[in-house]
Amino acid sequence: MATSPDTLNNPATATDRGAMPDVQASPDARNVAIDKVGVKHIRYPITLTCPATGGVQHTVARVNMYVGLPHYQKGTHMSRFLEVLNKHHEALRSDQVMGVCRDMMTRLEAEEAHLEFAFPYFIHKKAPVTKAEGMIDIEVTFEATTRQDKAEDDFVMGIKVPATSLCPCSKEISEYGAHNQRCEMEVKVRFAPGKFMWIEELCDLVERGASTQVFAVLKRPDEKFVTEDAYDHPKFVEDIVRDLALSLDAEDRIVWYQVNSENYESIHNHNAYAFIERDKRDEDASV
Repeated sequence: MATSPDTLNNPATATDRGAMPDVQASPDARNVAIDKVGVKHIRYPITLTCPATGGVQHTVARVNMYVGLPHYQKGTHMSRFLEVLNKHHEALRSDQVMGVCRDMMTRLEAEEAHLEFAFPYFIHKKAPVTKAEGMIDIEVTFEATTRQDKAEDDFVMGIKVPATSLCPCSKEISEYGAHNQRCEMEVKVRFAPGKFMWIEELCDLVERGASTQVFAVLKRPDEKFVTEDAYDHPKFVEDIVRDLALSLDAEDRIVWYQVNSENYESIHNHNAYAFIERDKRDEDASV
């Protein structure tokens, strides 16, 4: 039977004949739970407080939203993820991330929910000698998880910071000069209850782990400084992650961390990489 134009133009006419079946809520006989199901790569505006200026920074985040699906349910309701996110008609504030995660769990009637944000964040930096001003962008991630059966929510903040490393082996064996690399240092942290760090604070800690920093603007006196600074502080990937681990160990606000460095080799056609993970809570519990 043909569908009338009235039915196509008026969705209420179709639903008045009876409730539409909810396939996703139907039982599933395969008895396999799904850890994460949801939507990925949503672009959404986010607003972050900038402690240096007392103002805010607007950026655009790539958002992933998931819930756990029990073994007895066929599927989840994908449109509800966007309904939760779009409750924030203006830019979402960073301090609302965990609240959105809890709303998602409630709206989708799930036992656990996961929310991920990844976005560029811009930091004002002055050149080391001339103080010429510029902006460096770093990659920031927020990962939030909430569960009905756990009293504490879980939040992980991550940053990926560019820097310079200079090879200590090259410096030791060469009569003059030493080869250096651009590197990316990535740190993810969990905070002690009631504690937090500004993105700028964590970025400053991470930058100190490299041979020298990178800057947006460098005049000749600045270039001389960073070249010599790297030469005076030779570090390879092993040195970088170990120094970062010591700095993170000394920071009481941080209870867990992952740190890695990937160095983009200048004399090889491959990259060098090192990684450390540590949960300080395990060591505290064993004391």
